[in-house]
Amino acid sequence: MEGEKSTKKGLKIGIAGKGGVGKTLVASTLARLAGRSGKFKRVLAIDNDPSLNLGMALGIPLNKIGAPIAEMKDLIKERTGRAPGEGGAFKLNPLVSDIPDKFAVPGPDNVRLLVLGTIKDPGSGCLCSSNALVRELLYHLVVQRDELVILDFEAGIESSMGRATSKGLDLLFVVVEPGQKAIQVGEKITAMAKQLNIKHVLAIINKVENEEEEKNIVQDLKERGMDVFASIPRSNAVIEADLKGIPLIDFRENDVAVGAMKGILDNVVKKYYN
Repeated sequence: MEGEKSTKKGLKIGIAGKGGVGKTLVASTLARLAGRSGKFKRVLAIDNDPSLNLGMALGIPLNKIGAPIAEMKDLIKERTGRAPGEGGAFKLNPLVSDIPDKFAVPGPDNVRLLVLGTIKDPGSGCLCSSNALVRELLYHLVVQRDELVILDFEAGIESSMGRATSKGLDLLFVVVEPGQKAIQVGEKITAMAKQLNIKHVLAIINKVENEEEEKNIVQDLKERGMDVFASIPRSNAVIEADLKGIPLIDFRENDVAVGAMKGILDNVVKKYYN
């Protein structure tokens, strides 16, 4: 297979940002482009966002995806000894190494999707066995898997990633768009990520109208301690593809936004995949 050419170590990339900034678009398009590139043994896309939209963004039919791991009560009980909501002791380090291969769903361009769901707030009820399984699985995916793993995070990454897991993440892309709400959320995520000692925390500016706007946002982010890796121009094709329920890369492969994300992937491979 073309994707088996690479003999290099895997690469782990997280994508985070405020809802609506386009992080799922970035995660899905980077995964599809990586699957086409032949530079990685395998490409695994992880949905850890409450909206659970990554599958559709990749082009996988909803009826093929199934329930998130965090909601598989039988699996959680089998691996931890306790179903969500049950009292009593449970395993904090359950067996998870076989879960990605058993439950990942094949998608276009040799990308596979694993839907984790989110880690519940421990204060919302006794769902600790579910949290234990998802946390251990995240650790396995980020630290131990030898492949390209792209994680579409919920905004509050600190609830998903412990320090041991975060150290295995090679890159965290914080996606922002023009507007103070998105930038402020991006600033908070960046601060959290740095506290977790993630190796490289870099901003991607999405939906950029023109060079002047990009220049102003880059300066704003710089003043907030955020390093900008790349920008993606605003494209009407993104909206049109979304209305049709088609991944952008399938709707208009040569769109400027796809081209910008191909540039991002090429630069990631050049700078961080060695």
